[in-house]
Amino acid sequence: MALTDLQLKQAAPRERDWKLSDSGGLYILVRPNGSKLWRMKYRQLGKEKKLSFGRYPEVGLKEARLLRDEARVEIARGGDPARRKREEKVAALIRAGDTFEAVAYEYIAKREAEGLAMATLVKNNWLASVLSKSIGHRPVAEITPHEMLLVLKRHEREGTYEKAKRLRSFASRVFRYAVATLRAEHDPCAPLRGALINPKPKHYAAITDPAELGGLLRAIDRYEGNHTTIYALKIAPHVFVRPGELRHAEWDEIDFAEAVWRIPAGKMKARRPHAVPLSTQVLELLLQLRDLNGGSRYVFRSLHARGRPMSENTLTAALRRMGYSGDEMTAHGLRATASTLLNESGLWSHDAIERALAHQDQNVVRGIYHRGQHWEERVRMAQWWSEHLDELRISQC
Repeated sequence: MALTDLQLKQAAPRERDWKLSDSGGLYILVRPNGSKLWRMKYRQLGKEKKLSFGRYPEVGLKEARLLRDEARVEIARGGDPARRKREEKVAALIRAGDTFEAVAYEYIAKREAEGLAMATLVKNNWLASVLSKSIGHRPVAEITPHEMLLVLKRHEREGTYEKAKRLRSFASRVFRYAVATLRAEHDPCAPLRGALINPKPKHYAAITDPAELGGLLRAIDRYEGNHTTIYALKIAPHVFVRPGELRHAEWDEIDFAEAVWRIPAGKMKARRPHAVPLSTQVLELLLQLRDLNGGSRYVFRSLHARGRPMSENTLTAALRRMGYSGDEMTAHGLRATASTLLNESGLWSHDAIERALAHQDQNVVRGIYHRGQHWEERVRMAQWWSEHLDELRISQC
């Protein structure tokens, strides 16, 4: 006999669980604590199973019957609604744990194990921290293109076009990783290509006038600060490396006998090992610094954090204290300074200069062929450049 709402309302708790049956396997389970729970009994491959539909009166009689009918249709088609509900519950728990933040840092850890350059890892961690403020708590599979566009446009409205572009690119890589590891079905950033304002190409400010370069070198000589910063400022113009590569230099990478600094692939932007020939001037500066910092792992150790390299802002801050604004000179701009003046000298081949700067050869076959070329020329060029810097520093005192 079918149930009525009046029967359900009047069903009182007893010392033990008891049931009120409806039809088609549907019944209400009345618990001693007074709760009334919808259940459905059915058989699957000869085995009795039960299905839960929720609590009465939150789920009314009419709704419970609709749920029963849907389950009976699924059973008739060979499905198992109880197993499906368990699988959906597990999937929901997994999705709740697979937040964007968790997947992003898992992706970064994977890239670190694959040898991603330290400077890129630092940037990726920063991008992840920025995105985590808005979507970090969200299940990665539930984030929509509309949601991502809202986040990115918020940064774009602040005028940080390059930042917004980098955030979209990083988020896209995280979503593609989530798809590859079966935790998302699509990349919500993919439809957003072209939706953001393209930033204007940024060129690092650099001194390219020999007289002004001489003035910078003399300013470095007069600079008063921590000895590590002073030596980093003195060595940086000679070696053509990026600021991140310089500050992460380790004593084990410096071969004083061979006069070469061997930078492992993991620290390079192009993820290829790079060798830097060291002039006699640079070797002398390194020997002096080793007497001061020889007990540390890093050549240019942090002033505050034990076991860490100096901060990425150290050289830039020193340049500002010397009176050089961001429009005049940057630490990264020292590479452009060397490239410009070496090319203008006419003494060195373009290939040797590009190899010294560790620029990726656009022609892959040519890049492989030239991998071991120009070393002797680079050794001579490094010594000539250091002597040229000495002349510029002294000649205009």
